[in-house]
Amino acid sequence: MGYNNGTSMQSIEWNRNKEFACMSALRIVKDGAPVLKKTAAPVKTITKRVKRLLDDMAETMYSAEGVGLAAPQVNESLQIVVLDDGNGLIELINPEILDVSEETEYGPEGCLSVPGIYGDVSRYTKIKVQAKNRFGKTVIYEPEGFLARIFQHEMDHLKGHLFTEKAVNLRKVDES
Repeated sequence: MGYNNGTSMQSIEWNRNKEFACMSALRIVKDGAPVLKKTAAPVKTITKRVKRLLDDMAETMYSAEGVGLAAPQVNESLQIVVLDDGNGLIELINPEILDVSEETEYGPEGCLSVPGIYGDVSRYTKIKVQAKNRFGKTVIYEPEGFLARIFQHEMDHLKGHLFTEKAVNLRKVDES
């Protein structure tokens, strides 16, 4: 997902495009890349390569000042997500949603793969997610609010979906 909680979308866009573009460990692919439309493959074995990808994805996410990044966004069709809402890095391998709240709400979203475009997306306000961590241990998360939004946004990437497919009030942010 393409913006920090509480930070202006315009400043993040400027930073991502001008200041941080060359610092990322991995190249973030943009809307139109075939990998963004594919269902990502599950990770069968957590290898050194998978752990390195997790590290590189986190570095890339932080360099771009994003709050989440899915492997397809760095041209890897694998079910891997990293995210951080400001309370610490969360790594997810083969995440799946086990339960959702009845309540949904619209909120603004952007995406590192769709620079300069933002929209309002309806998301569940609370979800329950199961995944593996980098050590192969099953972990359960029950995020609410903004963190639940990040989880859902990034997990959509694993199914080949961009937020623009669900968003209303799509708008372009002036970068000047």
